[in-house]
Parts: sequence; structure tokens; C-alpha cells
Amino acid sequence: MTDAPFTLPKTNSSLWSIRPFHRQYLMRQANNLYDFFEAPSINPKGGFYELDEDGKPLGGDNAIRQIHVTTRMVHCAAIGSLIGRPGSDELVDHGMRYIWEKHRDQKHGGYVWSLDDNGYKDSGKQAYGHAFVLLAASSAKIAGHPLADQMIADVTKVINERFWDEKRGAVRDEFNQDWSTLLPYRGQNANMHMTEALMAAFEATGNRDYLTKAERIADLIIAKNAVPMDHRVAEHFDDNWVLDKNYEGNEMFRPSGTTPGHWLEWSRLLFQLWALGDKRLSWMTDAARNLFRQAVDLGWDEKHGGFFYTLDWDNKPIMREKLWWPVSEAIAAAAVLSTHDRDDYFQIWYRKLWDYAENHVIDHGRGGWLSELTEDLRPTSRLFVGKPDIYHALQACLIPLYPATGTLTSAIIQGDHTVKQAH
Repeated sequence: MTDAPFTLPKTNSSLWSIRPFHRQYLMRQANNLYDFFEAPSINPKGGFYELDEDGKPLGGDNAIRQIHVTTRMVHCAAIGSLIGRPGSDELVDHGMRYIWEKHRDQKHGGYVWSLDDNGYKDSGKQAYGHAFVLLAASSAKIAGHPLADQMIADVTKVINERFWDEKRGAVRDEFNQDWSTLLPYRGQNANMHMTEALMAAFEATGNRDYLTKAERIADLIIAKNAVPMDHRVAEHFDDNWVLDKNYEGNEMFRPSGTTPGHWLEWSRLLFQLWALGDKRLSWMTDAARNLFRQAVDLGWDEKHGGFFYTLDWDNKPIMREKLWWPVSEAIAAAAVLSTHDRDDYFQIWYRKLWDYAENHVIDHGRGGWLSELTEDLRPTSRLFVGKPDIYHALQACLIPLYPATGTLTSAIIQGDHTVKQAH
């Protein structure tokens, strides 16, 4: 006799996110992440350190600063400022000045990928990095930083003139430093994060061109590619946007196969984009639901728990490691979907995902979240060294606390306004 699948009794099916204890739990977890990452990450020479498992700086006296690390910390510090965490404004300023004075290429324009105290280490110009510059600047603008408008204008000009492909409705991926060489690779990951950044820029500035570009990217990556492939997100394309199923790239940023964590990330972004676009593109909500369900059905390890990092095109695991960011994105997606869709399925998974994170991913002894687990959930470091950043886990903690009507930074402002009206 097999056990019947677990379902929530009707008396226990209300959203956790409205329950006072759960809201306290989420804010406590967010505060723990800030405690672990903020002060130890500050590099007195500029920018931010990456941290080891114990929260100690990596890289020594001449640590390399990668642009996604700098910009994500600015974004998260801006969130800290908006929710009222003391010390956050100084972190925003510390990071914004490093982006503007160091990552920004004053000779050729754009923002380089990495540098140390002696200069550029990787001077390439990636759409992925520029997306996070736009996100950081947009979040900093909402938090009131004086450099934000200038940075938004600068990076927007670069995105429009260098990366944006008007014919395709997406961004190109990577140039060399002086823009003379464009790599033939096209990828969904840079476009996914550009979608996130474009939404944030739209909310920060009111310029609808950002929203239009985000909708066009979603149409290409999801409506034209993922939906016909049974709601599996294709990662890698050639310069004509023809799917390359045999692509083998960087295991961290461009792994082969397909990545269920990105299906989950898109499921959240689509609902946010639908809400920002006056709820007129109904295809997005249907796609979001199906992306979430497919990620669970194909990517979740029923034996041990956790999402496999990558799958092949026969839906078999390639990399069986369980990383921190897919479960973070799954939590955020389940929270957003539960708000808009009262199907108990999404709330059941929201709770199951937090159970998994609490019992296996959150490092209760040292702080932060474990970045990588083996298939059977033992800590490992094959792909990642240390605890890479605060960004994914922090958003998993905070997105459930605020209205699911757009990006987190603007949702915090909207939530504060709602509280003021109630009083």
C-alpha cells in the first residue's frame, strides 16, 4: 500500500507569509545574512571581498573584485537601507563609488568584469555584468544615492548602443574591452538578469522603454523557446539565436544542458513583469506556473531533496550538486505564485522548500547559506569556494514579506506606504 500524497488540510492552507511568526522568521534570516556578509565583505581599498565558509575574506591583500559581486552587494545594501538596517547607506556608497571609479572603463566606455589593486584582470564587457550595474544603480536610486541617476544614464547608453539587438529583442553577450570583437555566443542567463534589471530601472525612473525591452526578452526566451520545449528553458544559442544543445561552457555561469534553477527564476520574473505591464500579457502567468511545475517535476531530487544543478535534454541530471541559489529562487517564486494563485500546490512547495533550506542549506553554526551540497546533501566545494554572495538568499527571505507587484525595492516602498495608510 502506498501513502497518499501529502496535502495541506484546509484549516492550515493560509499563506505562511501573512503569519506573524513566519514574518519574524524571514526577517531574522535576512538579518543573519546581513550580519554574515556586510562588514566582513568591505575591502578598505574599495569594493568587496568574497568570503570563505567562515565569513573570512578570500584573496588576500590584492583580492580580485568581480563586477557581479560588487553590484549585487550594492543592490542588497540598498535593500537594507530601504528596510531600515543601520550601516547600509555607507555600504551603498562604498560600492557605488567603486563601480563608477574602477569598474567603469573611462577610455572605452562600459564596465569591465574584474580588477584588482593593480588594474584590470578581465577587461571583457559582458551583458551579464552590465545588467547588474543597472540593477545596482536602480536600487541605489530608490535608496537615494546621489550617483544613481548618472550611473543609470551611463549604463543605459552602453546597453542600448552596444548590447541591445533590436531585431532579436534581446542583448548580445560579450565584447572585448575596446568593443572591436563580439563573441558569437548568445545566452539566456544574461538576458534573464537583464530582464530583472530593466524592470528595476522602469520602476526607478518611470521610463517605459525599459519595460518594453524586458517584455521583448521574455517573449524571445520563454514564449518563443521555453514554451515550445515543454517549458524547459534553453540556455545556449549561436549568434543567430539557434539553440546549441551541445554547448559546453563555464560550469558556474554557462553549464551545459539546462538549469532548473533558471526555470524557477523566470517563473518569478514573469509574474513580476506581468504585474508591472498592467497585467495585459496573460501568457506570462500561464508560462510561470508551468515553469515552476516542470522545475519541480524534473529537477527536484525525490530521494534526497534539493534541485539538481543541471539536466540533459532527456531530463537526466548532469551535475547532481545541490546549490544554494536554485532553492532560494524556488522559495521566491513559490511566494510570488502563492500570492497570485491560491492553488495549494504553490503554498505546499513554499513550505517544503523552507523546510529543506532550514534543515540543510542554512549554516546555523557559522552563518550564511552553504553554497553547495553533494547529491546526498553533504557540504562540498567542487563548483564554488566559500559563500559566494548574499543576493539570492536575501531575496528569498524578503520577497515573501512584500507585495508581489514588481521588483523587491519598489515593493518595499509600496509596503511601507500601505502600512502608513493603515495607521
